Amino acid sequence: MSGFQDEFTKLIERHIDGDGKQETEIPSLFFTRFSQVTGPHYGVQSPSLCIIAQGSKEIILAHENFIYGPSEYLLTSVNLPITGQVIEGTPDAPYLAIKLEFTSNEILAVLHASQLKVNRKEKAKRGMSVTPLDGPLLDAVIRLARLLDQPNDILALAPLIKQEILYRLLQGPHGATLKQMALEESSTYQISDAIQYIMKNFHQPFRIEDLAEIANLSVSSFHRQFKQVTAMSPVQFQKQLRLQEARRLLVTEATEATDVAFRIGYESPSQFSREYSRMFGFPPKEDLKRIRSEV
Repeated sequence: MSGFQDEFTKLIERHIDGDGKQETEIPSLFFTRFSQVTGPHYGVQSPSLCIIAQGSKEIILAHENFIYGPSEYLLTSVNLPITGQVIEGTPDAPYLAIKLEFTSNEILAVLHASQLKVNRKEKAKRGMSVTPLDGPLLDAVIRLARLLDQPNDILALAPLIKQEILYRLLQGPHGATLKQMALEESSTYQISDAIQYIMKNFHQPFRIEDLAEIANLSVSSFHRQFKQVTAMSPVQFQKQLRLQEARRLLVTEATEATDVAFRIGYESPSQFSREYSRMFGFPPKEDLKRIRSEV
């Protein structure tokens, strides 16, 4: 696949300006470039396909590490709070990657059109995986990216090529995970409803019984399947969202740490400081000074 990889690298370099993440003219397609290794960055990984053309990256989900490079792809089927870090990239050979986001409705449309077999009773699986990249999938992704050189073709052809990409993912080793995200009766679909609720209301306390009811599962089954999909408990999931938002507020709004703690749902500023330090390595004020010194 070396020929494909060379073209893939050149396509991204041609259509991205400088380091960082950049939206393209193709809906839901993003390019990323970094000319050096990076420190950890924190965020929520949306349902998406990520492929690296050059360099490598590490993703941490709870206590699980996913390291991948040009020979693999990262597949995410539900929203997950993660830590990401570019671990290979230089000015001469920068880290270059694409991210293609998709929705459960898009997956469902491909399932209906292709009549692929589905197992509605299949157990919930981890919402993130790294898989060896094959030629047909990379070929489809490159054809999608090529449309940036022919922008008049994007409206007509991009949706068709995206359907092909999703079809190939559904046929891949972790295709069952994508099928699960689109089927209303499946465990993953039920857990995704609870995930959406937590994401919209992360600053509010919740009862596990209420989340289980949203997912239409018993409390014990909900606990087990939530952890299977996300690698963490609902409380840990909420905590990561809260602390990520706290860091964003500290950086963008110059807000006092105590005020931030109350805004994101903490009743104890000291508990907030402890948990912030545990996640980011420094107390809020010290972390903010460190971030500003790096800018």
